[in-house]
Amino acid sequence: MKELTPREIVKFLDKYIIGQDEAKKAVAVALRTRYRRSKVQEDIREEITPKNILMIGPTGVGKTELARRMAKIVNAPFIKVEASKFTEVGYVGRDVESMIRDLVRVSYEMVKSEELAKVESKAEKLAEERIIEALIPPVNKGEYIYEQDDLTKLEHEERLKKTREKFRDKLRKGDLDNKIIEIEINKGQQESFMPFIEVAAAPIEDIDSSLKDMLNNLMPGRKKKRKVTIREAKKLLKEEEAQKLIDQERVKEKAVYKAENYGIVFIDEIDKIAGKTSGSGPDISREGVQRDLLPIVEGSSVNTRYGTVKTDHILFIAAGAFHESKPSDLIPELQGRFPIRVELNALSKDDFVKILTEPKNALIKQYQALLAADGIEIDFTQKAIERIAEIGEAVNKKTENIGARRLHTLMEKLLEDISFEAPDIPQKQITIDKYYVDKKLKNIAEDKDLSKYIL
Repeated sequence: MKELTPREIVKFLDKYIIGQDEAKKAVAVALRTRYRRSKVQEDIREEITPKNILMIGPTGVGKTELARRMAKIVNAPFIKVEASKFTEVGYVGRDVESMIRDLVRVSYEMVKSEELAKVESKAEKLAEERIIEALIPPVNKGEYIYEQDDLTKLEHEERLKKTREKFRDKLRKGDLDNKIIEIEINKGQQESFMPFIEVAAAPIEDIDSSLKDMLNNLMPGRKKKRKVTIREAKKLLKEEEAQKLIDQERVKEKAVYKAENYGIVFIDEIDKIAGKTSGSGPDISREGVQRDLLPIVEGSSVNTRYGTVKTDHILFIAAGAFHESKPSDLIPELQGRFPIRVELNALSKDDFVKILTEPKNALIKQYQALLAADGIEIDFTQKAIERIAEIGEAVNKKTENIGARRLHTLMEKLLEDISFEAPDIPQKQITIDKYYVDKKLKNIAEDKDLSKYIL
């Protein structure tokens, strides 16, 4: 885990998320607490559990983005799930334990990528050697049939070696990339049968990995010959060699450890399962989902294909708008498992102006980069930006408040004609001013019925 102070974490989050200082402070402290926990004595470390966070605020104000960015800061396994998609045990649908299985799967892919990166250089050399052998097969030991030109066996081997080196040099320079060669790659059990097992086992996601091992032993991998370009052969053989070089069992162990100690689960729409149920209808299992969720958040063991995962130290962040319910409508036991509560504010015109211009991934920067691909240099005047923000705020007030997501559709509508005609526009420098914004968006701002169709 990176050693970052809470101030440094907030500074990083400021690059992508406007405002919401209280929420940023809460997640910064949560991350720093994890770092502190890793430094304490082991007997105390096990007793320190994460302080889960409940975010309360309307849609589109940055709840998910906050959680996603904080996971990236420390390179932690992260998944986002919707509470409304889970059902109580006994009903058809996804059970809450599946979120932990998904988290470990993400962790496994992260660890696997890290391990593959470590052996990349070696795998590249091995792949290179296999391609050269396909181009110029080596002389088998004890087999010498080249006696012409009065060459001795040693001289022939020397000449062959020089030829191979010349081809190696051309291969590295890319001179042979378009040449077609025939290579032999593994067509193993994992490639041919595992996708079937994944689909077939979807309802019972806790299928034991030993079943897969048994199937692999019964039907070991086969070799398959393929004709590909050398460019493609480099990639295929490099991946195959890299897979051979890493220890799969060690990857699984590290993945489980990483998920247990650094995993972050973001549970969205928690408000949709709050409140008492009538005992019938589509919401019959809402309280049941809360009760099923309780042991996961509280700390339990979940069986996964990568091993048993303890959830005691996984950080859970729940979020909801709570328009029709309130946090106190959650069952008391679950409320107690989310001791840190932060309220995120609705976005104002000033926030929209900042969102359009300040973040590293600001919308205006994105559109400028996209249109630059067609040679269009587009600029926005300050008054134009303010007018877009003003319309965004007005439409949110008149219709459903969807926060910053409103800006995406407004910007798309605003630049619709330019985006369509960009490849054919002779004028490569375009300035968007307040007049142009009004021309394109004024009707949307004024017509309540029309604004409903703009998301």
